[in-house]
Amino acid sequence: MSKIIAVCGGPNSGKTTAALKIAQEIYWQKKGTSVLFLSPDLETPSLGYLFPNCKDVDLHSVGAALDKTDIFKEDLMRQFVNTRTMLNFAFLGFKLGENKYSYPQFTDDKVGQFFAAMRDTADYIVIDCTCSEEDLISRIAKRDCDVAVQLFNPDIRSMVYYASCVNQFVTVEGKKLKVMNIMDNDLYLPIDETKTHFGDMDFVLPYSRPLKQQMITGALSEKLHDGDYCKVVESIAKALIEYGNTPEEN
Repeated sequence: MSKIIAVCGGPNSGKTTAALKIAQEIYWQKKGTSVLFLSPDLETPSLGYLFPNCKDVDLHSVGAALDKTDIFKEDLMRQFVNTRTMLNFAFLGFKLGENKYSYPQFTDDKVGQFFAAMRDTADYIVIDCTCSEEDLISRIAKRDCDVAVQLFNPDIRSMVYYASCVNQFVTVEGKKLKVMNIMDNDLYLPIDETKTHFGDMDFVLPYSRPLKQQMITGALSEKLHDGDYCKVVESIAKALIEYGNTPEEN
């Protein structure tokens, strides 16, 4: 049985980075399993910065699969972007230069077919949800996911965002892990105040300088070497793998 994991949060909350590292950790923990990482962002297409050094001919677009009349797993697999170091790990996203005008507007039925094809293709599907209300894929991912990771940032902007957009996250209530994501090494971040405002966090992702370097150099698809950060990611991945499982499955 496949598991869909939605990673959601406010703008600039580090969703893509956290989602990717969690997806990679699931892959390494569950040896022999297949993992699919999906980023449906059409405002900043993820493949453009996840693989900045790849030739355009070596990248594919999830839009090409969604543009089919009917979507089957073979259509998805033709759009997979793979790396040599992770044989059963695939990336799905939009390419540099694509935007919301590149393809016809997706319908609920089409996205439903898309999700069914993903479940038929991979054991774990990690979806890097956008904040856009126009993004039907992210809306359905938050609604139909088996478990979600909701990211919070320790700053006033994050608090204001959630106060204004609380309805976006109603569908993940009761099936989410709350994760504080510290993206800056500022000594004066209101971490305790944020915890008080949003309630206790299940996990806290610490600031990672090596991760920041990966982001700057376009190396996010590579394995991260940061013990403190990776230890927390390991715990998050383990909790997601075990979520909803029977003792025998764990």
